[in-house]
Amino acid sequence: MSLNRHLSKGRTLARTAGDHAADMFAPITLIGRGLRRHAEWAKGRWQATPKDRRGPTLFLCAAMVLGIFLLPHGPLFTLVGLMASAAWVGRAPKAPPAPPEPDVAEVKLTALYAALTPYLASPDDLSPLYGNENGFRTAFGSWEFDGDGRLTELELAYPAYFTDTEPAARARIEQVVQGKAGRAREYRFDWDEESNRLRVSALAPLATDIAAQRFVTAPGEIVLGFTDEAGSRRMIPVTQAGVSAQQPPVIWRTGPRSSEPHLLALGATGHGTSTLIRSIALQALPFADLVLIDGAGTGEHACLVNRPGVHTVETSLHGTLAALEWAAQETARRLTALNAARHAGTTPPEDVTRPLWLLLDHPTELSELAHAEGRPDPQDLLETPLRHGRAARVTVVIADDIEARDRITPTLRATTRARVVLGPTTPEEGHAALGAPLDIVPAAHAPAGRGYARIGTAAPVRLQVPATVDPLDDEAPAQLRDAVIALLPHRDTRTEAAAPAAAPVAPPAEPVRRAGEQPAGGLDDLTGDVLAERPVELGKEHTPVRPRPVW
Repeated sequence: MSLNRHLSKGRTLARTAGDHAADMFAPITLIGRGLRRHAEWAKGRWQATPKDRRGPTLFLCAAMVLGIFLLPHGPLFTLVGLMASAAWVGRAPKAPPAPPEPDVAEVKLTALYAALTPYLASPDDLSPLYGNENGFRTAFGSWEFDGDGRLTELELAYPAYFTDTEPAARARIEQVVQGKAGRAREYRFDWDEESNRLRVSALAPLATDIAAQRFVTAPGEIVLGFTDEAGSRRMIPVTQAGVSAQQPPVIWRTGPRSSEPHLLALGATGHGTSTLIRSIALQALPFADLVLIDGAGTGEHACLVNRPGVHTVETSLHGTLAALEWAAQETARRLTALNAARHAGTTPPEDVTRPLWLLLDHPTELSELAHAEGRPDPQDLLETPLRHGRAARVTVVIADDIEARDRITPTLRATTRARVVLGPTTPEEGHAALGAPLDIVPAAHAPAGRGYARIGTAAPVRLQVPATVDPLDDEAPAQLRDAVIALLPHRDTRTEAAAPAAAPVAPPAEPVRRAGEQPAGGLDDLTGDVLAERPVELGKEHTPVRPRPVW
């Protein structure tokens, strides 16, 4: 008999013995499984019992065991009942283990690979990188997911014949990737055209709890908002949620040495363009004079009316035209005075060196009204301040709706090279507003004040405008309103209680004097225990010398 036959016969005998042993020990296995399940049930009930009730429960169980032991044939009946119960409970086989959950990367990357295939595959390609026969591992180099199963990093390759230099082709790929990875976040797309590789990174949301405050900046610097660490080389201290923190700002440098002296901000309605105007106004007031035009007429800038340093806040077409005509004449006067001082070698007068800011909120609405009435376009009156504002210390800031971009004059678009776009925008709108393509795909839903900024020829960066609410808006949070009120040039009497009035005292008879004549007596001539309260002039510590508008 050969060795193989011996081995085969031995395997058959072992299998038969095992089957007989399993049949013989099946009742014991059944009862053992039931006893194990009874023990697991008892352990679970004991762990679920509160600690203050475990003592009485243990005493009750001991009393039951003692009672069973004292009954005639009690232990025997208890043992038979326990075996029968264990056999009944153990009759069901052990539950099979739950199937493992599918790998998140396998599911999502397979779907993303299938979605990219129609755009990155060609029927003429003999060895396609994207195809139905291939898997995502042939095209995706590396990837990373967070704890919630969302894609955070991805590097993929694309064929050399893909037109990666065309913005439309790029936009299609970016839209597909964002749709499969999640539209609730922003993604940065880094196209490596030399290596035919694309790196996708999910960006963390920017902080939205930074309120209006005094920022640590140099003279002439304006904090437009805050960005991420990749968008700024600078950090400034801010008060965030009641604590001090360091945040990277988006700085706009103004003044005669600025390469971008004027700013154009576009955005969707209700996404923070007026908030940006208020933030810039509060930062410029300590060192400049303001002329503010509220073209929408919503009254969101009424908190600046009659404030020291604010020439006027206009909402009507007549007042706007008068204010802008004065601004054009003031720009010419400043240029003349500065040129005369340079030729004479003297110091320029203070009223021409103090910066003047022209802030216009939705001026295109006034332009349409002016065209309907046959009056000059307010945007045309800005030509002199825009072209000569840097030399004359005149800065123009314009905020308007992104849909009104085509109604902005070419001169205004050409001279405002500092750009801001707020709110959700399409790649085409972002490119037209900023003058450069965005390498960041916006999220589907953006908070107020969220957008992008581009200063001159620099790359666009993310932007979150500080929460600068209207202090006259009762629906705004009180903490944010108080932060704005604290930055206004003088006290706001709406929120500060008036001083308690003193007891009325009959004033002494005062001789009648002519208009403009000063009283002969001084402080010592006043009689009575209580001095008459005189009005206090609220203003800046150093009142600037500046011309006043005559309209």
